[in-house]
Amino acid sequence: MLFSVGLKTRCILYTINMADDKRQLLKSLGFLSSLGISMVAASFIGLFIGYYLDKWLGTSPWMTLIWLGFGIASGFRNIFILTRRALREQDQEEEQDKHADGPD
Repeated sequence: MLFSVGLKTRCILYTINMADDKRQLLKSLGFLSSLGISMVAASFIGLFIGYYLDKWLGTSPWMTLIWLGFGIASGFRNIFILTRRALREQDQEEEQDKHADGPD
């Protein structure tokens, strides 16, 4: 009887640990996909603005190149901001876990 209680407890703890791992994996995949989408979206927005300005002003290809550069730069800026935010959240979670465990 004692063995089966210990086994049940270990199975429950293992299941909880797997759920936490799965949650962390999905969170990481979501973060990485948001980085990619952010970079691509910013680049395409810059490209389209430059393309239409070139058509309107007749300055082909200069506005396209300039605005594409702005789009790429803003994409890297977004990556920097999102990464910094994620690292800050991770540090806060670690601090909360450390305080929840109590003094060692």
